[in-house]
Amino acid sequence: MPPIGPARSATLLTAALLLLTACGGAPPGEAGAPGKADGYPVVLKNCGRTVTVDAAPRRAVSVDQGTTEILLSLGLADRLAATATWTDPVMKGLEKANAGVPRIADNRPSSEKVLDQEPDFVAADFESTLAKGGVAPREQFEKLGVPTYVAPADCTAKDNTKDGDGVRTGPLTLDSVYTEVRDLARVFGVPERGEKLVARLRTRVREAADGIDASGTTVLYWFANSESPYLAGCCGAPGIITRALGLKNVFDDTHDEWPQINWETVADRDPDVLVIGDLTRKSQTAESAAGKIAFLESNPVTRNMDAVRHKRYVLLSGQAMNPTIRTVEGVERVAAGLRGFGLAK
Repeated sequence: MPPIGPARSATLLTAALLLLTACGGAPPGEAGAPGKADGYPVVLKNCGRTVTVDAAPRRAVSVDQGTTEILLSLGLADRLAATATWTDPVMKGLEKANAGVPRIADNRPSSEKVLDQEPDFVAADFESTLAKGGVAPREQFEKLGVPTYVAPADCTAKDNTKDGDGVRTGPLTLDSVYTEVRDLARVFGVPERGEKLVARLRTRVREAADGIDASGTTVLYWFANSESPYLAGCCGAPGIITRALGLKNVFDDTHDEWPQINWETVADRDPDVLVIGDLTRKSQTAESAAGKIAFLESNPVTRNMDAVRHKRYVLLSGQAMNPTIRTVEGVERVAAGLRGFGLAK
């Protein structure tokens, strides 16, 4: 996902720790910790790290929307001390649960704001969120005894060491998202809820793609920014949608997660369908779908594209275009759009 904004230095995290301990408190997650419960400790392999959780979290902080929506879907709103970094309204059906959880920042929070919640577990969608330049490196939280977790979809067959949003070394599948659901359910001691949620998601994908064949139809995914647009490469979350429905991404020749590509190149490839991110955040230009469509229909380079002239637009939340449980929503909406346009056999 395109960068959301700068965060404070990780050194602030250490300073906040000193302040907390100076006031007589132990590091978050340690003071008054009960004895080991059945099923604990939970030990996970996560993005090249071993994560050990000694007890079910009671004051978790989710610093990305995708992990927040998984936790809410698992019925864990009462275990969330806070959330942050939102691109969209919360997923339908979760409004009531989400309303009771404090949001400490619309974009990436400072490390102080996270520590103010006295977290006993911190979860994120992206490695960059819990790294230098993000909220704070994972190591800093671990020094406090606070376990951290990053969505496997951001580190499975993906290189995040270069600039930008990473490079996929292989196609992403929903199995990585299902792993995240199961992992978080285990961490919080509700594994049966995780299995039920995965089963529901699998059923939705199967029903959305049932009988659809969009082979021969080309598509482009635009996340944000009008001057230098972030468009989907071959193999991230949009790739899941593309493969599920038999489409062809006009930029499947790049493995970059969200390459920035000029409009002349877009017009030259002239996709049949435009999948447009409808974001509510205010970080890039042309965040909303309305802003994107107004640009497409007025820009001399794009207004004569076939999809623009025929208004073949499918609107998706930003979370549906990221590797989250809402990627399933993306499969459903793009399938419905293709049927509506008469482009699915």
